[in-house]
Amino acid sequence: MVRVGVNGYGTIGKRVALAVLKQEDMSLVGIVKKTPDYAALQARRLGINVYAPTEDDVRKFEDSGVKVGGTLRDLLESVDVIVDATPGGMGEQYRKLYDQFKVKQVFQGGEKPEIAEVSFNSLCNYGEALGRRSARVVSCNTTGLLRIICTLNAHSPVEKVRAVVIRRAADPKEVKRGPVNSIELDPPKAPSHHAKDVKTVIPWVKITTVAVAVPTTLMHVHHVTLKVSKKLAKSDVIAILEAAPRVMLINAERTGITGTAGIVEASRDLRPRYDVPELVVFEDSLNVEDDEISLFQAVHQESIVVPENIDVIRALIPLELDPTKSIEKTDRALELNKKLW
Repeated sequence: MVRVGVNGYGTIGKRVALAVLKQEDMSLVGIVKKTPDYAALQARRLGINVYAPTEDDVRKFEDSGVKVGGTLRDLLESVDVIVDATPGGMGEQYRKLYDQFKVKQVFQGGEKPEIAEVSFNSLCNYGEALGRRSARVVSCNTTGLLRIICTLNAHSPVEKVRAVVIRRAADPKEVKRGPVNSIELDPPKAPSHHAKDVKTVIPWVKITTVAVAVPTTLMHVHHVTLKVSKKLAKSDVIAILEAAPRVMLINAERTGITGTAGIVEASRDLRPRYDVPELVVFEDSLNVEDDEISLFQAVHQESIVVPENIDVIRALIPLELDPTKSIEKTDRALELNKKLW
């Protein structure tokens, strides 16, 4: 059993921690929280050991009546892998401490690529992370783009990708910023950073991305056009996506789902926190013309990177050399690719 700690218990951290608890080959030693709030109490109720960043923070928890196991340093002494889920940019501040304790390190897409030895996606470059000291799980949007590219590339080499990223303006719980009353170019200049981030995982791909932010908190949506070297029929593409791990096809005629609100509502009925770790492809939007495949896909920003965080732990140790076997273990434990209807 690989011993895992999670530094940060926010949107991604809490989901990764609970995902670790479901794995047969991992144990969650504890999580680190800075504030003794409801989330810390919830973690304690779930039987999760809570740690604080520093001794000063420990005293805050004690004053609030929340029992903690010690500091981040105490946690690092007891783990093989630390998953850094702190706010973007904080991971760089913690990296030297992680190095000091000689633990394997998983960072998130909010950090710069240089923070880790490899940027990671399970379907694209699992082997590059085997036995490494550190890895960075790329962002939610990058993860979504990589899943569709590498899934199709396995059947017909992808020569070029053009993607429009329609970004949610804020996460549901974010109260310091809200949906903008505009459709904002994000960023104003092209290309957006997503293409560069994709290339940190698969540098061979020719890709251009642009992005806008829109007034919603539910999910991101991409329109993706892929030029492939081997022509595929539309029925072939559907069959490929139906068989692919971590990809979910949604047909509007069968489900009545035509957008992100419908996905979330269906997931509310079937999933904890209405999480959708799969990449959702709108089947009705799929168009195949000559050597080009185009489609709309949706990305649940709060949960899509969680399976990759689990797989990369296995790769770093390494617990599993075969990416297919790791993906199967993770997805089975998390009950992924269950239909939402």
